[in-house]
Parts: sequence; structure tokens; C-alpha cells
Amino acid sequence: MAKVELKKAVPAFSLPATGEQTISLRSLKGQNVVLYFYPKDSTPGCTTEGQDFRDAMAKFKRQDTVILGVSRDSLRSHENFRTKQKFKFDLLSDEDETLCKLFDVIKMKNMYGKKVRGIERSTFLIDKKGKLQQEWRKVKVAGHVDEVLAAVKELNKAQK
Repeated sequence: MAKVELKKAVPAFSLPATGEQTISLRSLKGQNVVLYFYPKDSTPGCTTEGQDFRDAMAKFKRQDTVILGVSRDSLRSHENFRTKQKFKFDLLSDEDETLCKLFDVIKMKNMYGKKVRGIERSTFLIDKKGKLQQEWRKVKVAGHVDEVLAAVKELNKAQK
């Protein structure tokens, strides 16, 4: 499968999501999409990152931007995580790693001295026409959401 490339159209995808729905890229046309990949539901860094996106949700909405979180966790795990943290955005379940492979976020990582395959925290900004405009890899949670919001604002200015 091809990998995404900056300034190119993102291949169509469709994944099961919270709220008993399936979300496809096609259904989001006309809005910017922030797709953030995170390692695991209910872990400290992933919880903080989700809370930061949650707390900035209104600002992203004003910028005509949808936020979607993606991990390999099950829908049941996502529903619990989303409810507990009061996330107002959907979480996509990528148990078979289809989207993870498309965005090339599965990496070998060190966990307590052991090598494990996992999601490298990464965020992608897709414009209203479905083109990948920006990517952040090896994300550090602190300040990240503000950086993404600033990029969305710049993108919207450029699209006018």
C-alpha cells in the first residue's frame, strides 16, 4: 500500500469510529481534518493529548476543522476512553493497522528496555480538498495542540 505524501491527496479511507459509525475521508470533504495517532487509550500521555484537543475543540470548530484520534484500540476501549474524558470528537479504531500503515506511524519503540511495535505519536493536517498539508512526527504532547491550531489558521488564510 502506498504511503501518504505531503501536498498530495490522501487515499480514501474508512474506519469504524465511536458513536456506532464509520467515518470516511470522503464524508469529511469541505472541512480540514486533524488526524492524530496515539499509542493507547487511557495512558498518561495519550490522555493529556486528548484532553488538550478536547479543550481546544471550539477553536478548531471555528476554523472549520474536524479532530479525529486514531489508535489500534477496540471500539469498546475507545467508547470508554471518550466517555470518561468527555471528548467531543470521535476516535477511530484501526485494529488491523490499515490507516497506521498508510500514514507510516507503526515503529519499533523501546518500552522498559524491550523492543515493541507501536504507534509513534503523530499528527496530520488534511485540507478541505483531501490533501495532506502538514505532518508532525515523534510528537511531544506539551504545546502540540497550539502548534496544530496555528497551522490550521495559516492553512485557512492561504485557502481564502
